[in-house]
Amino acid sequence: MTEVLATSTRPTAAVPLRSGLLTGIDSIMPVATVGLMVFFAVRESAFLTADNLLLVALQSAPLMVVAVGAALLLMCGYIDLSVGSVIAVSGVCAGLTFNAAGVPAGVLVGLCVGLAFGVLNGLLIGYLGLSPIIVTLGVLAAGRGLAQVLSPDSLYGFPDAVLEFGSARVLGVANLVWIAVAVVALGGLVMAMLPVGRHIVAVGVNSRAAYLSGIPVRRLVFGMYALVGLLSAVGGLMIVSRLDSAPSGTLGAGLEISVLTAVLLGGIPYSGGKGHLWRVVLGVWLMGILTNGITLMNVSSQLSQVLTGLVLVLAAALEGIRSWLHRSSH
Repeated sequence: MTEVLATSTRPTAAVPLRSGLLTGIDSIMPVATVGLMVFFAVRESAFLTADNLLLVALQSAPLMVVAVGAALLLMCGYIDLSVGSVIAVSGVCAGLTFNAAGVPAGVLVGLCVGLAFGVLNGLLIGYLGLSPIIVTLGVLAAGRGLAQVLSPDSLYGFPDAVLEFGSARVLGVANLVWIAVAVVALGGLVMAMLPVGRHIVAVGVNSRAAYLSGIPVRRLVFGMYALVGLLSAVGGLMIVSRLDSAPSGTLGAGLEISVLTAVLLGGIPYSGGKGHLWRVVLGVWLMGILTNGITLMNVSSQLSQVLTGLVLVLAAALEGIRSWLHRSSH
């Protein structure tokens, strides 16, 4: 009798501990963000100023736009590692068109190229069932090569309207930041108000059950990849307009790592099925202040890449612990 009672009390005692651990893990990223801001503010007086924080928001805007699409895709249970190269091809194609046919045509071409890459990923993964990692890694390599074939050298000298848009401000905030805000708001609206938001989560939880309940899984996955391709093109155009150049070798290079880091920091598991966009926004902000802070401290860009990689590993480790705690609760 004594043994039965002892055994029956173990799960009850473990529940508060597990809940506390999950709460602690979920709190790490917000606490780390505040801690980093305090650290950089103490070390560098220029960090915690309005101009510098607006600069962080401006530099993070393209990453934010792409991360929103990648977050929705990962909630659906899928991943896209090709975003950096899609940004490069879209930006280069837009740059080649700016001087030949004008800014509106260049923007349209850039968006169409990004959408085409997204459609390709969606067809291969959503309808043909190929591996998301293998397909998007292939597109990552092919896209970068295509961008360099189209323009071996950096493109620059675009019409004035390109740089004017990238540097203009409304109410003291850069246009590019407003674009990022709009994309985040639309993403939040989709997840909170529209049926497709619930469908995305349902597919991430169990795609078979979602299919049997009437959700068009293949079409949804196809649409999500098309969306990520389109948002990658938007991000590429934002970078081109801010820099007034389109370097095919470095445009968007490594951005897929930053996007994946921000999304994982946002608490979205590899398997999908849950997540909150506001945490992804906070993850992008953390990446932004980390890069900005170490730049102000005159730390080398190589160390910045090392820190970004370590943050990605930490985010993956936290996700692994979180998943293990959830599994052990069942």
